[in-house]
Amino acid sequence: MSRSDKYPKLVVDLDKLRRNIDRIRIQCEDKGVEIAGVIKGCTGLTECARQFAREGCRFIASSRLEQLETLRSSGIQTQLMMIRVPMLSEVADVVRVTDISLNSEIAVLKALNEEAGAQDKEHQVILMVDLGDLREGFWDKDELLEAALLTENELHNLKLAGIGTNLGCYGAVAATPEKLEELVERAEMIEEKIGRELEFISGGATSTLPRIWEDNLPSRINLLRIGEGILLAADLQELWGYDMSFMHRDVFTLRAEVIEVKEKPSHPVGEIMFDAFGAKPEYEDRGMRRRALLALGKVDYAFCDQLIPRDEGVAILGASSDHTILDIQDAARSIQVGDVLEFIPHYSNLVYLTSSPNIQIVYI
Repeated sequence: MSRSDKYPKLVVDLDKLRRNIDRIRIQCEDKGVEIAGVIKGCTGLTECARQFAREGCRFIASSRLEQLETLRSSGIQTQLMMIRVPMLSEVADVVRVTDISLNSEIAVLKALNEEAGAQDKEHQVILMVDLGDLREGFWDKDELLEAALLTENELHNLKLAGIGTNLGCYGAVAATPEKLEELVERAEMIEEKIGRELEFISGGATSTLPRIWEDNLPSRINLLRIGEGILLAADLQELWGYDMSFMHRDVFTLRAEVIEVKEKPSHPVGEIMFDAFGAKPEYEDRGMRRRALLALGKVDYAFCDQLIPRDEGVAILGASSDHTILDIQDAARSIQVGDVLEFIPHYSNLVYLTSSPNIQIVYI
């Protein structure tokens, strides 16, 4: 059996990915907004990153330095952005590998400046502002201004490129026009003190895209960091109700092989205790049902309830570490051992699938 015949595999349609990038990029550019293409959702796959570079994104971004280092060594020329606040222990590599980083600690800024001097480089920084989502960022305005003035006037190996914010990732705070106006106000506070305009005011991520479509993005927001909205285009439709039909939802397709097909009870027989992950599940008794097992499980994709079967009438019942259990009683086609079924992953699935050594990745 050749490697191409083996499963499970994740099929990546690079043409559909390019079209997704292009559609979002054009919509943003029409509003004066540039894109940092975030590739952490697909674990920094180099071929995916190349598509962001090819389609003209201003930056390629990740929260994982090792992913960016791989891109740098592969010859990608697009500027690389570190979007997780750097650890002090990695500042040397941040300066060596990336062109720009997001920051929220004065101690880290000083360390970046020292290291940039040692490497004879200028490193760009974006100061992050916490507007209430309560993840990274300066909360206190005075501390933000102190960091900006220090960077501008004393840290001569750093360039204060702009400020940014994160919304929706932890506190689930919406990227409303009012919230983003707060970011612009912080930027203008800094600009008044340093006597020049900041190059970037970065208004968040995929959750800010509705501001583009509704034409209510504050005019000075000019950079967004977009990952899921391009890679999968699922969250804005499923969670927020936006029509994403203009995007390809199937850039990534999971293919898995059926290893067992049998008719079995729909409710476990015996005393119910705990599953392999310490949970005590509940089951609906629907009588005898035709079921199938797939040769992959939670260690490969984490959350089985977020996989979308492409076969009509197939339902995912659950999973253990290495098996996925399906109800195929009402499947539109006859499913047999050896058949290959397809699924569309959500973001959390994709992160696991692209980092699992058990999943073959194939590009088309």
